[in-house]
Amino acid sequence: MAANKRPVSTRQQERRRRRRKAIALRILTGVLVAGLAVGAFFGIRAAYRGIRGWVDSVMNDPLLETTTSAGQETVPTTEPPTTEDERTRYAGILADAEQLALSYDYDGAMAYIQSQGDYGRSALLQETYQEYLRLKTTLVKVDITQVYHVFFHSLIVDTELAFDGDEDTAGYNQVMTTVDEFNAMMQQMYDNGYVLVKLHDMAYTDANGDFIQGTIMLPEGKKPFVLSVDDVSYYEYMQGDGFATKIVLDERGNPVCEYRNRDGSVVTGDYDVVPLLERFIRQHPDFSYKGARGCIALTGYEGILGYRTAPMYADPSHEDYKPEYASINVEEERAAAMKVTARMEELGWEFASHSWGHINMGQVDIGWLMNDMTKWKNEVDTLLGGDTDILIFAFGVDFGSWRPYDSSTDPTYKWLKEQGFKYFCPVDSFNIPWVQFSAKEGYLRQGRVNLDGYEMYYKKEKLDIFFDTDSLFDKSRPLPVPSY
Repeated sequence: MAANKRPVSTRQQERRRRRRKAIALRILTGVLVAGLAVGAFFGIRAAYRGIRGWVDSVMNDPLLETTTSAGQETVPTTEPPTTEDERTRYAGILADAEQLALSYDYDGAMAYIQSQGDYGRSALLQETYQEYLRLKTTLVKVDITQVYHVFFHSLIVDTELAFDGDEDTAGYNQVMTTVDEFNAMMQQMYDNGYVLVKLHDMAYTDANGDFIQGTIMLPEGKKPFVLSVDDVSYYEYMQGDGFATKIVLDERGNPVCEYRNRDGSVVTGDYDVVPLLERFIRQHPDFSYKGARGCIALTGYEGILGYRTAPMYADPSHEDYKPEYASINVEEERAAAMKVTARMEELGWEFASHSWGHINMGQVDIGWLMNDMTKWKNEVDTLLGGDTDILIFAFGVDFGSWRPYDSSTDPTYKWLKEQGFKYFCPVDSFNIPWVQFSAKEGYLRQGRVNLDGYEMYYKKEKLDIFFDTDSLFDKSRPLPVPSY
């Protein structure tokens, strides 16, 4: 009997193990199925929320039109936005980018477009970016030694007053230009492919402190030039002779000129180079390379821009003091002048020293020059931010010859270099253009040609590279124009 019980007990144990194993497998399978069900639930819910968010963004996109009828619900369209839809939506962005592109700043235009939040989903913005990229590849690098430089003095507004036969008539006829002549010159230069650039476009100091040539990129056939204006002080002797009297800011913050009519009334408007050039560039933005304007050369002995900022106006002991100066508040004049110069710099204008006393640097000794420039630094440069590095020679006379400057042998250049001057501009109307660059000494030197009565009357064939002199020469000028 004992021998028969052992096999029966073994079979029972085997059956129990199988049952436990089956139960365990069923439990494990149930747990896995439950886990998969929970995961699927949360996955489906997350996907649903993502899809619903996308649908909501599409439904709210102003590019998608909706139509409604009386008693009907609004139904969104499913058609993609058209180019015209995008042009309407992005009109402001496209206009701002176009202003940059018109001044040949394609990098700026592309960066601006790409910075827009909708750039990634707007075919129009991306196409515009690609078009500017294509246009950029058509530009060619300018040889800075082939950049022209023209200059003016204050413009004659009323030719009858300027050419009235008094002692100043001959000088005005020689070295001044009329408003009508200037406007015609700018238009013809624009038509002939000229583009305004700045001296600081031609060369600059890089982040390493090295003075290097600038990279100016323009379309093939465009001709870069610099424009400057001498003696923008509206000197006392010019009053009543048909010139503007001061540069002020209009209600939009743009520079305009005050002008005194014959009846004594004062008006503001475009009466000199600064506001006239501003207006022309607004009308023809492609006349200006990356927002370039002109360079204003300032003396200091009677102040700047028509403001009586010189100390003598507040000093009754000064030999040139007049009783009428008692009404002048020099500090207020200086504050007003600083607002105008700051705004002009924002617009792209550059400023230069024309010496304090309009001295001939080819004739004075270094002591005189140092005294004069120290006064200019104290009385004028402080109104310009204190970092002026352009010197435009009074009378057009350089202190050196045509040979390159050398600070090791020329004490005058060495001292001016120490004062921070890097750009030197004499008058040279024989070699057009004339540019001298030295990375070693750290300067750019550029000759200028005067566009005035004398040059138009006696040297008109030389000016043919810019415009047709006969077509714009003001017939109100007394002839012959006085010679030197």
